[in-house]
Amino acid sequence: MSSFGERIRAGMTAHGQLCVGIDPHAHLLAEWGLDASAAGVREFGLRVVEAAAGRVAVVKPQVSFFEVHGSAGFAALEDVLAAARDAGLLVIADAKRGDIGTTMDAYAKAWLTPGSPLEADALTVNPFLGAGALDGTFDLALRHGKGVFVLAATSNPEALGLQRAHDGNGDTVSAGIVREVSERNARTAGDGEWGSLGFVVGATVDWADAGLRPFVPVAPILGPGFGHQGAEPRHLRERFGVLQEAVVASESRSILAAGPDRLAARISERALLYRGD
Repeated sequence: MSSFGERIRAGMTAHGQLCVGIDPHAHLLAEWGLDASAAGVREFGLRVVEAAAGRVAVVKPQVSFFEVHGSAGFAALEDVLAAARDAGLLVIADAKRGDIGTTMDAYAKAWLTPGSPLEADALTVNPFLGAGALDGTFDLALRHGKGVFVLAATSNPEALGLQRAHDGNGDTVSAGIVREVSERNARTAGDGEWGSLGFVVGATVDWADAGLRPFVPVAPILGPGFGHQGAEPRHLRERFGVLQEAVVASESRSILAAGPDRLAARISERALLYRGD
């Protein structure tokens, strides 16, 4: 069984670094001529999957836009997740789950267990209850060839007080999270392989200000903030340095605003900018 780190590495080598977000905002549903309902978000998601298949390696459904429609919304999300994985896309469930003990373990089982209704290839998680609280999630993910993206340094100003605070080692909280998770990657990734436990680092984050440094082994970095939020492919080296090739560059509104008729063409246009060939 291939590790998630190596699968996403191969996918980005083949299709480039663009990740298409599946974010069915109410205003986008209206622009697409769809109802703000579970049926609407299902149709939206399936259209994005169809347009993304074969053009990119990764899609990232934002769970909240489905969850708002209750049980029917989760059923719609299950259909979108299954369609994406059936189409050969790697799926990052952007749920940002974070808790302790058996509660966090249950979240991990829901999203990362093969055959689960909500099965994804990777899950975003919140480590600010302590990275150690995610040990069960990491174990389960690695056991099943899944991935985890740990929030490390986000660009929202509300997070700065917490993430830039210093821990007992003199590191920023963000740097401490990266250090702890990288130590686990070092124990579990094969020689020369990418780790399967990645990080979320905003594309507009100043690494020096966040106290971050390049880490080993290499692990995928989910980089929100490309496209509509201002970061562009030309900023990859500037923002991420030697780790630029590991960045999963997430775009949502910049692509989805093209509408259903132009969606596939827009994905192709943006994907080309992130390809290394």
